[in-house]
Amino acid sequence: MTDVTTPSLSRRFALSSIVALGAAGLGAGARAADTKPSTPEKPTPPQAPDATHKAEPNASHPSPADQPGGTSHPVVKTESDIFYRPTIHFTPTIGFMNDPNGLVFDGTNFHLYYQYDPFAPYAGHVHWGHATSNDLLHWQDQPIAIPETKDGEAFTGCAVIDRTNASGLFENAQGGMAALYTRASSHRQAQYLAISHDNGQTFTEHAHNPVLDIGSNSFRDPQVIFHEPTKQWVMVVAKSRLHQIAFYASIDLAHWVHLSDFGPSGLFGVDYECPNLIEVPLEGGGRRWVLFVSVNPGGPTGGSITQYFVGEFDGTRFIPDDTVIGLTDFAKDAYAMQVYSNMPQDEAVSIAWLGNWQYCQELPTQSWRGAMTLPRTMTLKRDFAGWIRLAQTPRHIETLRGTAIPFATRRIAAGSSAQVALPPGTAIELAMSVTVDERPHDLPLGDKGRTGRFIIVFGNEQGETLTIGFDAFSGQLWLDRNDLKGFAQPFFTGQFSTVLNPDDRHFDIRVILDASTLEIFANGGLSVGTALIFPAGPLDFLRLEASGAAATVESLSLYPLKKTMPRDTAI
Repeated sequence: MTDVTTPSLSRRFALSSIVALGAAGLGAGARAADTKPSTPEKPTPPQAPDATHKAEPNASHPSPADQPGGTSHPVVKTESDIFYRPTIHFTPTIGFMNDPNGLVFDGTNFHLYYQYDPFAPYAGHVHWGHATSNDLLHWQDQPIAIPETKDGEAFTGCAVIDRTNASGLFENAQGGMAALYTRASSHRQAQYLAISHDNGQTFTEHAHNPVLDIGSNSFRDPQVIFHEPTKQWVMVVAKSRLHQIAFYASIDLAHWVHLSDFGPSGLFGVDYECPNLIEVPLEGGGRRWVLFVSVNPGGPTGGSITQYFVGEFDGTRFIPDDTVIGLTDFAKDAYAMQVYSNMPQDEAVSIAWLGNWQYCQELPTQSWRGAMTLPRTMTLKRDFAGWIRLAQTPRHIETLRGTAIPFATRRIAAGSSAQVALPPGTAIELAMSVTVDERPHDLPLGDKGRTGRFIIVFGNEQGETLTIGFDAFSGQLWLDRNDLKGFAQPFFTGQFSTVLNPDDRHFDIRVILDASTLEIFANGGLSVGTALIFPAGPLDFLRLEASGAAATVESLSLYPLKKTMPRDTAI
């Protein structure tokens, strides 16, 4: 739990002096920076147009509800709304949900705020929806926390706990909760401040909003941390079309001074969004800073994705270790990943939006759209090549397990399989550790590329299959949702893969299947795949197959997971 203390008088005086320069001083600096020398010392990156959209906020995800002349879309409940609604993943009761934001622990409850259109299952008229939980699994719906106003929609942001009133925003020394977020209109995206007097249920806007405005309509999604070594609040915020992450400092959450910019760096993409900066524990000891940046579109698998950089942060500047970037997911349905603030023991926990902007507004549900991933605990590990990489594991879902489903299989011969029935309408957790035998020595040359595969099949008698497979002799894992018939769209691609450990015939995997959602955690959490799935009928059996070489199942557990929210679902 963060204990925020008052900055030293000398540092407060210095920052206050800079703030006192006001727009004139900062403007002069900006004008000086804009003056280009006749012979630049180094090539200047392209400057993206910053004010081209007139009818809606400058973002690469369309908002039909914002478009002039757009027709309203009535909420119509269908059987698909019930069939595809998860039982343990958070979803809105009605309307459209995308990015998580304002993730914070207040000492008793975890808060999940989220981008929300309460009027229709399409993006637009963005409010902050709100839910609370005491374990990050069982959620209680709360009233809308921050509404859309005449100044614009309430885009993504953060919530922080100021426990000692270091900001001076609260009436007593006990402090409280503050939210910093983007107000977005067709001509401006600026950062707003609001404070809560009722522990995050409602917020009152700061009298002098916006607290940070650089005259851009592509400047959004602030995340704020308290940097203990320098005794200051630090904001990371996206200059979206410029592919930069800006760092600002403040002593009071209301006045911000520019520190540095990171980028352009990483994937090309169109918009950089939802930056998050957090210290993550490194396996074996120590902690490293990780900067997460979401990109839309431009992900290698298509559409939206979250990338990350590992490095150092000194309170002013983020310096990556190297030129290597990582991706949080090998599939395509985890975006806008956000981290929790004020966690006990500085635990690093995240939640992402389980969706992709390429098709999220065309899904087969009609009254609601949007889901969140399960909460994930994050650590850093070194992979087989020595690179420091992000590892993610589902947090505390063991508490949801029902009575284990018997499935006693220890050995699967080449060309054979084992199968078990699954309970209908229930979330399922499968955990396995498997080693594939060595490749037979007498194979014809043409058969060597098709041997040594272990396949996990979720299917039904109508011929639909969802497969997760391990190719032991290339050290790769695949996911294939192509044979599910409940939804089709040009961008809803079906097959994804990731590398595990080369020259290793062993793999471990944890799979959580919940209605229209699938989460895969393999290789100790270094390989994570998140996907929406839409079978036309229930997937009512699990089959394990071995191809080309036999496999030994060292461990296998299969559990139904208990429903966590009062939603209309298949059970």
